[in-house]
Amino acid sequence: MNPFDLSGRVAAVTGANTGIGQAIALALAAAGADVALIGRTPATETAEQVRAMGRRAEIVSADLSTIAPVEGVVAQVVDTLGGLDILVNNAGIIRRADSLDFTEADWDAVIDTNLKSVFFLCQSAGRHMVAQGRGKIINIASMLTFQGGVRVPSYTASKSGIGGLTKLLANEWAAKGVNVNAIAPGYIATNNTAALQADETRNRQILERIPAGRWGAADDLGGAAVFLASSSSDYVNGHVLAVDGGWLAR
Repeated sequence: MNPFDLSGRVAAVTGANTGIGQAIALALAAAGADVALIGRTPATETAEQVRAMGRRAEIVSADLSTIAPVEGVVAQVVDTLGGLDILVNNAGIIRRADSLDFTEADWDAVIDTNLKSVFFLCQSAGRHMVAQGRGKIINIASMLTFQGGVRVPSYTASKSGIGGLTKLLANEWAAKGVNVNAIAPGYIATNNTAALQADETRNRQILERIPAGRWGAADDLGGAAVFLASSSSDYVNGHVLAVDGGWLAR
């Protein structure tokens, strides 16, 4: 029996239209899961690739900048795909400005999307998973879960919060059969980091810090997601798994 097999499981992934969310959704589908693709932008391309693997894909439209759609999102996933076994909280935004100039609007926008909506999605999914006696929740953290960064105060606060929230929920739900863990991506080559890659000086500085000597690819996160979503991680609780090419080891 393959301990990484996700056949018969239903996964929900937020922000799955591109980048990290798309890569994780496709990795879960490749391992056998049916996938609900949740977000403001329809993940049409991702859905097509999931279906090409012979899995079911459901596009769920939801603006996670507020918690208003959360209960409906989980209900829709359960109704259309017949259950919910895995939740990946990937959707997130970032705002950049010096802390002396940072606005309340930029603070609230990031915290509401990256932390508040994540908690209430966990809560809604957790109620379903606790009732069925099993489930896997994977939150997407960051290097800034461990470090401070610069010019991104609300993002750093939100990702530090994700680390703490992951541990808290693990403490409450581990004995109920629900595993809550997180993945902290390092520097991953996506649309969100295109400006950093294009900046010759900053790109060189980043590469000099990464022992692996390269930017990560979104696909590099797929194996970690499958592990945390599968029975292989049944005794892994409250862990933040860095997939960073060794960044934190420096």
